[in-house]
Amino acid sequence: MKSDHAIVLKDVSFSYNRGFVLDNVSLSVKKKDFATVVGPNGGGKTTLLKLLLGLLKPDSGSIEILGQSPEQSRLRVGYMPQHTQLDMQFPVTVMDVALMGRLGSNFWGRYSKQDRIEAEKALEEVDLKAYKADHFSQLSGGQKQRVLIARALCSDPELLLLDEPTANVDQESELALFSILKELNNRMTILIVSHDLGFTSQVVKSVICVNRKINIHPTTTMDGTLVKDLYGGDPRMIRHDHRCSERGHSCD
Repeated sequence: MKSDHAIVLKDVSFSYNRGFVLDNVSLSVKKKDFATVVGPNGGGKTTLLKLLLGLLKPDSGSIEILGQSPEQSRLRVGYMPQHTQLDMQFPVTVMDVALMGRLGSNFWGRYSKQDRIEAEKALEEVDLKAYKADHFSQLSGGQKQRVLIARALCSDPELLLLDEPTANVDQESELALFSILKELNNRMTILIVSHDLGFTSQVVKSVICVNRKINIHPTTTMDGTLVKDLYGGDPRMIRHDHRCSERGHSCD
């Protein structure tokens, strides 16, 4: 039976050398959902992403991505790492960076004509096709983030994972990313790790709070002059039926 979920975790635990980072957690994210992962530093957000990508294996429990194991589904998943993990001055063109998203798509180790077509298509989606011959290092912070999204889109993924996509970009760049991600959500599931709730609360449909345990919250639209004054619009706000604490979640 075909699953309507993009991500399913059942009773997953994971530990490094000292204690559990994730302790017997379960999570379901439906296809075409748009969710953000939030939580304190050290709460398990990065570990969760690595488990979803198959870079780590759980100590116990099971993980399904698009109805398969993380390893089997890898070519159906697009991933954008934190830009701080990359050498932004590396001498490559915008097209070179986008093409990196096609690695593993063929057995010959060289980019094909189809690879270049897909890379160009991805750059067009993020409105950077005209910059394909430019050096990556010469772009603005927001443009670099969009190129990294294009790299993640090159494999035409069904699930897009983004780690801090709005880090070190200005408000105008955030709005451009907002527009791109909203459009992409029409055809794929999107999961964002972010500390920028002012941005993600306007975009996402659900919020996943990770602090050794995992809980998922809906979002709801709130109107009112106060909200408009604070946020400059009518953002989607997290409904805090629960709150994060060192012990996990507790009800108010």
